[in-house]
Amino acid sequence: MPTETAPSSDTDRARVYAARAAHWARARRLVALLLALWLATSFCTVFFARDLAHLSVFGWPLSFYLAAQGASLIYLAIIGAYAWRMRILDREFRRMLEARP
Repeated sequence: MPTETAPSSDTDRARVYAARAAHWARARRLVALLLALWLATSFCTVFFARDLAHLSVFGWPLSFYLAAQGASLIYLAIIGAYAWRMRILDREFRRMLEARP
């Protein structure tokens, strides 16, 4: 986040507050979506483990692979998606702060 100086006028202050509110709303929406994906991944691997236990991959039950490997890969994808999207959102926020009306 760039170092900001205090806004010089009320319109600048209002613009900064509006930009912060928009940025925070987008960030919260992203976090809520990714947390829902994390919860679904954690819940589904456990909930459907018995149904998937009769399928095997290289002699191991599919539920084992989903819990041990698949969920971990999805968690890494969630972290990567968060970092990628937040970089974009932070750049947009910086542009909103630098833009003059």
